[in-house]
Amino acid sequence: MLIRIVAAALFAASCVAWSQGYPERPIRLVVPASAGSTADIGSRVVAHELGIALGQPVVVENKPGAGGTIGLAEVARAVPDGYTIALAAQPMLVFAPAVYSKPGYDVLKDFAPIALLGHASNVLVVHPANAASNVADIVAVAKAKPGAVTFASGGTSTSHHLSGVLFARATGIDLVHVPYKGAPQAVQAVMTNEVTLGFFNTPLVIGLIKNGRLKPIGVTSRARSPLLPDVPTLDEQGVKGYEVDTWAGFVAPAGTPPQVVERLHAELTHIIASFDVKQELGAQGLDLPEPITAAAFGKLIEDDVDRWLPIVKASGAKAD
Repeated sequence: MLIRIVAAALFAASCVAWSQGYPERPIRLVVPASAGSTADIGSRVVAHELGIALGQPVVVENKPGAGGTIGLAEVARAVPDGYTIALAAQPMLVFAPAVYSKPGYDVLKDFAPIALLGHASNVLVVHPANAASNVADIVAVAKAKPGAVTFASGGTSTSHHLSGVLFARATGIDLVHVPYKGAPQAVQAVMTNEVTLGFFNTPLVIGLIKNGRLKPIGVTSRARSPLLPDVPTLDEQGVKGYEVDTWAGFVAPAGTPPQVVERLHAELTHIIASFDVKQELGAQGLDLPEPITAAAFGKLIEDDVDRWLPIVKASGAKAD
């Protein structure tokens, strides 16, 4: 027993000493999404500031594919030394494991939560030439022409995909899912009228809505978006109880030294709470809440797994 206690004490002391010199080289920030996506936009703003705070470059690496599972699986396998972290959104951590039989990670065992970045609603958009002006118009067309209404997503198990699945179930219509390799490609498909509609993160399409290249029909959050105050929610338009409010946050491989997680958490929460970052990300549609602890972020992930797993399974959505 004494040997174990001494060994544990020596290990803890070595971790403290090691973490005091952290970081000594560049940090890799994996973003399991395409360049130009909401996750990518947020990651690059924060990565720049984090690099300054830590005194080492924070290099963003986009690793899209398979609903984000490719990138996150790589992070789960990485050496837990604080030099590989990820910006993971709710769909990658919660939805994807429910639709992929072998995502390559266990969300509750393979990651150490660091910090919550923020939340973003989705907005249902169509091509400006589309005659629909509200949810009822879309439902009417879908019921009159089963299989004719298509919706684009940045891939199976993304929030774009699950937003459409839940919308179809809630309204009793048939929507044909058209997945793309990334959100930007899916948005382009709606802009060219190749696909009827899409549910996309507000930060991704707010500029296109404002310049008239996309027409908003409704937002997926329970309350209206401050960026789109004139666009009603789906709940307001009769899809009662409908709500999809996605979040994103930073995680590290499980086993990353607690002192390193604490350092990253402290720096990230300070950066996210700073005026300039709040202004920049807020203008793009990200809702940046008051900072929460790493443990509270972990609890958010656990609660969402409990909430969404039955819903996703009931939807029958599969990616394999």
